[in-house]
Amino acid sequence: MRKLLFILFAFFAFSKVNAQILDPAKWTTKIEKKSENTYLLTFNAIIEKDWHLYSQFTPDGGPLPLEVILKNQKGNFTLVGKAKESKTSTAFNDVFGVNETFFHDKAQIEQEIKVTNPKLTKIEADLNYQVCKEVCINLEKKFTFAIPLSSKTAIEVVKMDSVKQDTIVSKSEVKKTVIPVKSEIEVTKSATQKGLWSIFFIAFLSGFAALLTPCVFPMIPMTVSFFTKQSKTKAKGIRNAIIYGISIIFIYVVLGFLVTWIFGADALNALSTNVWFNIIFFILLIVFAASFLGAFEIMLPNSWANKVDNQADRGGIIGILFMALALAIVSFSCTGPIVGTLLVDAASKGGIAPIIGMLGFSLALALPFMLFAMFPGWLHSLPRSGGWLNTVKVVLGFLELALAFKFLSNADLVLQLHLLEREVFLAIWIAVFGALALYLFGKITLPHDSPMDHISVGRLLMGLLVLTFTIYLIPGLWGAPLKLINAFPPPMEYSESPMGFGNSGIKTATAILPEGAKSGPHGLVVFDDYEKGLAYAKTVNKPIMLDFTGYACVNCRKMENNVWSDERVFSILNNDVVLISLYVDDKRELSKNEHYISKGTGAEIETIGDKWTDFMISKYKTNTQPLYVLTDLEGNNLNTAQPTISYVGVEEYKSWLKTGISNFKK
Repeated sequence: MRKLLFILFAFFAFSKVNAQILDPAKWTTKIEKKSENTYLLTFNAIIEKDWHLYSQFTPDGGPLPLEVILKNQKGNFTLVGKAKESKTSTAFNDVFGVNETFFHDKAQIEQEIKVTNPKLTKIEADLNYQVCKEVCINLEKKFTFAIPLSSKTAIEVVKMDSVKQDTIVSKSEVKKTVIPVKSEIEVTKSATQKGLWSIFFIAFLSGFAALLTPCVFPMIPMTVSFFTKQSKTKAKGIRNAIIYGISIIFIYVVLGFLVTWIFGADALNALSTNVWFNIIFFILLIVFAASFLGAFEIMLPNSWANKVDNQADRGGIIGILFMALALAIVSFSCTGPIVGTLLVDAASKGGIAPIIGMLGFSLALALPFMLFAMFPGWLHSLPRSGGWLNTVKVVLGFLELALAFKFLSNADLVLQLHLLEREVFLAIWIAVFGALALYLFGKITLPHDSPMDHISVGRLLMGLLVLTFTIYLIPGLWGAPLKLINAFPPPMEYSESPMGFGNSGIKTATAILPEGAKSGPHGLVVFDDYEKGLAYAKTVNKPIMLDFTGYACVNCRKMENNVWSDERVFSILNNDVVLISLYVDDKRELSKNEHYISKGTGAEIETIGDKWTDFMISKYKTNTQPLYVLTDLEGNNLNTAQPTISYVGVEEYKSWLKTGISNFKK
């Protein structure tokens, strides 16, 4: 009986250990013959509850995107059109500061191909992807499709080769075919509502800002008076004004629709992460900013306005529509930069965001014309036109200028040029908003400003608000997190001094980094090579904390930002252990003589990330990140009751560290 109980106990213990090797996405594939030499490749995944599998169109700088690699395409087949993704969701990731696009519950990718080599018998494909919940896993799976002989035949995947639980091969590092998937994004209801309502609200406020510019504000009483005085009855005047307002909305919504239609709802989202488009957006916003600041005016040809104005004389609904179009053209020098900026921002969200943005903008622009026509007495309460209108325009110019550098920063982050690191970005913003504060205080005047001998109370309060924001930015140069604007500047690690100027008051374990070490989060001394870290630990006689992490691991960054930053935890990591961070998505190639076949997974180990993943799986029977292990100098676990720990809070993490260190000292 005791032997039976022991066998059962051992069986369940073994099952529990092996259950830690997670594979939340279960894949099936099939190939279908569509015609004589065209075939449809289909990848289907069932994703476990609460796990996210990231789409190919998750922007750079965030979680690792899905990649489908067709290895034997050259000389054998060509792609027919673009691949299609099934339903995905989009949500903002406040850790990486990007919108991430992901699958949940299920995923499907279809790619049609045309076979050019009649002797081709199989198609080899690699699928690289990342899945996350409380932890993240990087996986690579290999598939072989057998070419079916008869038409309209669907064959389930013949062979799924080895499964490699490691890094995702980047497009720049392999000479293979990466499918340019066109994401057919149908965001979930909650994510869609949140994103689109945000765009609508910002666009609505921008529309009101456009109202307060010199090109639009004076048109309100003139246009309303025209409708109320030229109409035979008050009711007809109100009706015409409402039609006028609806026409304004129609014109701008059509503009948003055209942008979405021309570029494609999903292509806009893809373009927003492209280096060259970010640079183009940067240049556009600089031009818009210069225009608002008074360097020049962006105007459409006068002939357009004249032709439209002639059509407006036709009367009736068509005439009113052309009057609205005339307003859009005449006011373009003020509204154009705002509309352009909104379309650029909405384009980065993809989907119908440009349409929603133009709806919000035009609604705010049209409402005053309709309301003042209904209630003409309100016109007497309008402030008179004057120099304050140009002030509004200049303020918008400064905001455009600041926003422009966000797009330049995106391009710099993707290329990893380190030309616009965090300190430089913040210095630019401090200069821009500092100049804006001086302008509001009347210390700087620009070309179209009216002379003034004093500033209004409202302008003073606005200047104080901007000055407060400018002062708030300054500590960021010394490493302050600046959580209010977390999504705008580059991350803390992307800076000249990742630990902050003067270490932000935090001192590392040593003034000179040991050989093979580097400065990690919060200035901690970190090794990224196990052997070098082990050798150093032996010289200082300290326990080792293994940190299995990933460059694109969201919860790894959360642990570093929220747990490691705690003074009590930081003190332990800084003084009592040797920290070795092993990146499982490190794409650097191992030398050829270091390649080997994993005994645990059967996968070929080709990169540094592969090596650390194989080490994690074979030694600790798991493939999730973050994963933390405390060991002695012989590699033995120090926490026998809880050998590893993952995504936890400060108190549990601190207690786990103290227990392991105490065991090391015994």
